[in-house]
This record gives sequence, structure tokens and C-alpha cells, in this order.
Amino acid sequence: MYKQITILSLSMMLLMGCSGTVPTLGVNDGQFMPCPDSPNCVNSQQATADEEHYIEPIEFSGTSQQAQVGLLHALKSTEQANIVVVEDNYIRVEFTSQIMRFVDDVEFYFPPAESGKIMIQVRSASRVGHSDFGVNRERIESIRNNVKL
Repeated sequence: MYKQITILSLSMMLLMGCSGTVPTLGVNDGQFMPCPDSPNCVNSQQATADEEHYIEPIEFSGTSQQAQVGLLHALKSTEQANIVVVEDNYIRVEFTSQIMRFVDDVEFYFPPAESGKIMIQVRSASRVGHSDFGVNRERIESIRNNVKL
């Protein structure tokens, strides 16, 4: 019995450690933090020549407020999403994997629109590990498909 409790306790501590610490996030001078060298991050503000990390922003026709409402609606219907920050031009969400409890930080930035089309800038990155097997890219594409354009 003692051995089982010890194993369970150690397992819980290891799983809790998978969440990592919250990295420096947010928008500074209209820019997200760049992706690290590891392949577990995508960023619409990364250089397009960086095919490993670059992803298209989400294009939306309408106002910034309509885009934010549509995005929040899509996020609320997404599993494992915890909306952490909602500001006028910024949303941050934490996605936690079911089994290993890994946390990915996903950010959305709504820069001022110049032509009536909203370009929602996106960044999605894993907190721990090296590769995410394309999970962050797939997540953004899924959200893009669920936002009412």
C-alpha cells in the first residue's frame, strides 16, 4: 500500500511539472515574442522565409470587435481551452493536453485595421519539450476554420 501511494504521489508531481512556467508573453510594440529555435511554436509575425514557424494570420471581414467576439465564441467551443486574458486588442488562451497535462500558450493580437479587413495575428507555443508534432499549427488551423469569417 505504501509503495502504491509513493508511486501515485511521484506520478502526480511529475505530471504537475509538465505545465511549465508561464513564459514572457504579450505584445510589445505591436509584436509577439519570436518563436524559439525549437519546432514547437508557430507565429504569424515570424519571417515568411521561416517555414517551420510561420503561419498565416487569421483574416476576418468586419470590425475588430466582431472578430474578437467570433474568436471568443470559437475558443469557448474548443476542448482544453482556458481563456486567461481578454483585452481590447489581445486574447491569451492556455490549452492543456488531456494525458500529460502539457500547456501551450496561444495568443491573438488585433492590430488596428487599415483596409476594413482584420488580420488577427496569432502565436501558439508549447511551454516545455522540443517538438509538438505539429499540434500548435493544427490548433491554429482548426481555430481559423471555426471562426465565423
